[in-house]
Amino acid sequence: MADIYSAVVDARGRLRDEASRAIVPWWSFTKTLIAACALRLVEDGRLALDAPLADRGYTLRALLQHRAGVGDYGNLPEYHAAVARGGEPWADAEVFTRVPADRLLFAPGTGWAYSNVGYLIVRRLIEETCGAGLGATLHALVLAPLGLQASRLAETRADMRTTVFEGGQDYHPGWAFHGIVVGPVAEAALALHRLLNGDLLAPASRAALLDRHAIGGPVDGRPWLTAGYGLGLMTGAMQRPGMAEPIRVAGHSAGGPGSVGAVYQSIGDGRGRTVAVFAAGSDGGSAEDHALEKLIAA
Repeated sequence: MADIYSAVVDARGRLRDEASRAIVPWWSFTKTLIAACALRLVEDGRLALDAPLADRGYTLRALLQHRAGVGDYGNLPEYHAAVARGGEPWADAEVFTRVPADRLLFAPGTGWAYSNVGYLIVRRLIEETCGAGLGATLHALVLAPLGLQASRLAETRADMRTTVFEGGQDYHPGWAFHGIVVGPVAEAALALHRLLNGDLLAPASRAALLDRHAIGGPVDGRPWLTAGYGLGLMTGAMQRPGMAEPIRVAGHSAGGPGSVGAVYQSIGDGRGRTVAVFAAGSDGGSAEDHALEKLIAA
């Protein structure tokens, strides 16, 4: 893959010297940070993880794990057409007209369906609870406590123009309705490592983060042998050609106009290494392959 930027954090939390400081869009790795933010509010008693939301049959946990049954806009031609012509992002009312939050794909907890709209609901819940926008709340509750100095929520096209991938520089981040963090590749790796190994979350919250719902077996064109989803975390086993055995990972893949990414930690194998890889293009499987290669490197 051309235009690859990567960073490695070793098991002791030390960032390797060659780690890239390039600014990139973190795309759906932002979901991991949103989940951490929500769990901090749960710990403070300001949100409930397992109580049904008012007038809804699903819980915060179900939304964070994509088990609420909420639909998505990814298969709507009008969404892709609006993004392609450079239009302004839809207001919430239009999103929920096109993807009603109460017209569920399945009864909550009985299935799994990836839903950016579900994470939009979580975003608004966080903002209503804190009385502030997601950018300020993420900074106060997650980014700053994790020691991230340059990462922030993208709000405008100007924010996207600070990133290195030309293919996404004219994209309005508002089209990813749950939000997109932009920041150095090195800080993406540090964010996941410190989240899974530090004290930002209480042990019970970290366990909830990693408690996965199994999704399925091998994925064509990608290194996944088994796949599952925790709370804002993709988890499972990966193996690439030449590996004697698979390794277990937790983190999140990422993708949007112009670039893809993979931010993962090897878990349960004594390594504890964390890797972030972001690359130009649309081949998410290659980004995951590249991350896996770095995870298993001596």
